[in-house]
Parts: sequence; C-alpha cells; structure tokens
Amino acid sequence: MKKQNERRSMCALKLGSLFDGIGVFPLAASRNGIIPVWASEIEKSPIAITKRHFPDMEHLGDITKIHGGNISPVHIITFGSPCQNLSKIGKREGLAGSKSGLFFQAIRIIEEMRCATNGLYPVIAVWENVMGAFSSNDRMDFRAVLQSFSDTEISMPPTGGWANAGMVRGGKTDLCWRLMDAQYWGKPRLVQRRKRIFLVADFRGQRSAEILFKPRDMFPLPPPCTDYGLPTAGASRISLDKTRGKIPVIRPFQERRMRSAAKSGNQSAFLTSFGRPDEPFPTLLAKAVNMISFWYEGEEKDGVLRNLTPVECERLMGLPDGWTAYGNLGQPISDNARCKALGNAIALPCADYIMAGIAETIHE
Repeated sequence: MKKQNERRSMCALKLGSLFDGIGVFPLAASRNGIIPVWASEIEKSPIAITKRHFPDMEHLGDITKIHGGNISPVHIITFGSPCQNLSKIGKREGLAGSKSGLFFQAIRIIEEMRCATNGLYPVIAVWENVMGAFSSNDRMDFRAVLQSFSDTEISMPPTGGWANAGMVRGGKTDLCWRLMDAQYWGKPRLVQRRKRIFLVADFRGQRSAEILFKPRDMFPLPPPCTDYGLPTAGASRISLDKTRGKIPVIRPFQERRMRSAAKSGNQSAFLTSFGRPDEPFPTLLAKAVNMISFWYEGEEKDGVLRNLTPVECERLMGLPDGWTAYGNLGQPISDNARCKALGNAIALPCADYIMAGIAETIHE
C-alpha cells in the first residue's frame, strides 16, 4: 500500500503558485487532486494564512530573487500578477508600472524552468488579472501579454479592441483567454460582481480551449475551516437562533452609484444605491471599505450601513468561513489584513473550474 501511495504521489500533477496571496489556486488545485508544491509571496499575513492551510508547501519569497531553473519543476504555474497599474482605478501605467511590470518576472521564471527541463515543465501556465488589462496602454499591454506567452508576433484585432474571449494557436504555445465574472460561478452561485481575465497557456499540446471553454459541473462551495486549517465536511454556518429569531436582510451597497446620485440630486437613484434583492455585491477591493446595507425584516427604518466582515468577504469569494482568520502559528489575523488579502484574492469557483479542466485534460 505504501509503494502504491508513493507511486500515485509521483504521478500526480504538481502546482507552483506565483504571487500566491492567500492560496486560492493551491486550494482549487488540492480540491482537484493536484499537489501544491511551492508558492511565492512577500506579504506577511497572506504567507502565514497559506502556511496554516498548506504546511508542506515550500515558500520561495520574493519573485525577483527566484530562478526558475533552480526550483522544483511543476506541471502547472499559476499567477495573478499585480493589477494596480492595469486597473481602471489609478494612473494606469500598465505593464510599464513598477507593480504590474512584475508580470515579466513570472514569464522569466517559466522560461528558465522550461530551459532547465528541456521544455518539459511547466506544461500549463494560468494567468489572472483585471479587465483593465484589455485596454491599458492603448490596448497594447494585452498584446504584450499574449506575445510573452506565445513567443510570436500578435497582430491587433481589426476591431481595435480585445474580445472577452479568444485564442492564439501556433508558434510554441497554444493559449486561450476568457473574461469570467464570479457572480455566474459556484454552487450556489456567488453574489459578487467580479470580472477577471483568465488566460491558459499550454506549452505541450493544443488543450487550452478544452480547459477554459468546456462546460463542466461546478464543485459545491467548501464548508467552514476547522481549528487546524483546511475545511472539512459536517460544519454548519450561523443558525437563525443567533439572530434572536429575526431574519437579517443584507443588500449590496453601491457606493459609486450613491455618490453619483447625490451629486446629480437624483433621489430615485440614491435610494437604489442601498441595493436590490437581485443585485450582486460590487467587486471587493483591497484598498477600499466594502460596505453593505443591513436591517432585520420588517425593521427597515432601523437599518444601517456597515462594513462587510471578513467572513462575509470570504463567502463572497467562495472561500470557507475562517480561511483567513489565523496564521500558521495560531496567531489571529487582523480584520484589516484579512479584508485587504481577500480584496486581492481570486474567486475560488473560477479557480476550481480551471483546475478541474486541467485535471481532466492533462495526464502525465
């Protein structure tokens, strides 16, 4: 039995996570039978959170100090490189910016690993980023992304803009990209509007479309975490008794809509900024206060605006309750650090879908 388990471990797909954050890609990988081997991250709290959940995963530290030929080869490298300079909120320096330009460090590590392994590893790379990457630097940044992965000249689309989904086939790499909105994923679906580009590059075949576009069943969202880290079956969420028998009503608070309505004096639009039952929550942000309107059913006049709690943010990302609560030494993580890390994170159902596609498609 021991030899059988060792053989299975040797054959299992392995994953490395650059710009790891709080370990969402490793979590999605492990839910699909893929082994997270190493991660690169520099933020203290996210590292502590990830070490708690994946104690066997090696932490490599600063991406600029990693040489791809000197680390363990893996089948899959994932990275959500910094979005600050690509986002529509900000100065939009694009890939020339000091943060978003770290994208090229990930490409360097992939190339170094492929060189050191004679092109065998990695087999797949997955990149995630904000929708603004389609338009930054007069739409040239996304072209640079495609060319970096494919090592071939990419012409601009005749329309002058990038489609929400597409493919580049030919040259050394087969790749596809797709804009995924978290509110349409998960089982049950998430209630957060979070549009992100996901790109899959296949260096050893033509399977990126099958990974990124093939319909497949979604995993149910994971249950809360145990005291020891990863979630386990059988745990439950807060019961109605803890609300003193009252039914809480939580609606998304659309801060930008409110500011715009207040400026224009539009009372109707101002009232709708307090949320409607069928609306998703606005995108969670790392550098902003994420607020909700809250009241108990029948007591609307006593309603309040309040900040989302870390657990509510975890649920909006599809993560287990308590995923960010503690570090690897049992130390509590502050609410501020938790909400910042969650605002920078990847929605778990989107990562799940891609990891499921890789596990189905790639066989070592």
